[in-house]
Formats: sequence, structure tokens, C-alpha cells
Amino acid sequence: MKELHIKQKVFSLGEKFTVKDENGQDLYFVEGSFLKIPKTFTITDSTGKEVAHITKKMFSFLPTFYVEVNGQEELTIKKLFSFFKPRYTVDSAGVEVHGNWWEMEFQVMQHGHVVGEVSKEWFTWGDSYKVKIYNEEMEHLMIAFVVAIDCVKADEAAASSMHD
Repeated sequence: MKELHIKQKVFSLGEKFTVKDENGQDLYFVEGSFLKIPKTFTITDSTGKEVAHITKKMFSFLPTFYVEVNGQEELTIKKLFSFFKPRYTVDSAGVEVHGNWWEMEFQVMQHGHVVGEVSKEWFTWGDSYKVKIYNEEMEHLMIAFVVAIDCVKADEAAASSMHD
């Protein structure tokens, strides 16, 4: 099992943050496209190689995000129409999410096996998440998935603040 920590930098206009291992070493770097359309996030490893890419689909009625890992489209996150709390769905071959992913407390399953878990770290400045990876082949997908959900949540917060 491998444990990673994702801490988004609060008030970061450039939308840059890092993914660290349990010893605090930087393993991955996440960079968002500030004010660029379509909005994207690129995840690179410590050598600078791109391992995942997240793109928000433009001009869709409900928000949709595409997640590519190692150049292959792996999953799509779509918002479902709902009058109450936000609901999203994940489209992917064999990948399911169990738990409350809006609160960042969930397990990721592939073909019925738990491949990773995500939990929110409390009492930290900004959003921090602990990611446990049980199948190292799923490491890049797990990181991309957490970043994509965080992006979805930030998008939702921005949209709701415009209506207040």
C-alpha cells in the first residue's frame, strides 16, 4: 500500500499544487490553466513527464470533466440534474466509487476490488486529502480522479457564489 497526500495551495492564482508521499517528498505536480478555456489540469511526475490530464468540457448544459491517464481517456465525471445536493456520475470501464465523494470520503473499486481510498484531512489550511493506493497500477488514475473531483467542487462553489 502506498499513501499520498494532496494539498491544494489556498489563494494560489496559478492553481499549482503538489502530491507528496508519506515522508513529505514531492512526487507529482499539478498545474491548472488559470483563466484559460477550456479549463485544464496537467499532472506531471518528478521528471516532468505528463502522467494525466483533466479537461472541462465546454458548452455542456451540466458540467463534464474528461480524465486522461498516460494519454488514454480513462473516465468522465458528469454532473446529474438534481434540485437538492449536487450529484455526479463516473463513466469508466470497470471503475466504481463507493462512499461520499462530495465529502472526499470514498473507496475506488475496479472490477469489484478496492484499488484505493480517499479521505479528507481535517484541521489543515486549505483542502488536503489522503490517498491510499492498494494497486500501484492505479496510482496515476487515483491522483487524477482526486484532482478532478476537487476541480468539480471548486467549479460548483464558484457557480453557487455567483447566484448569491
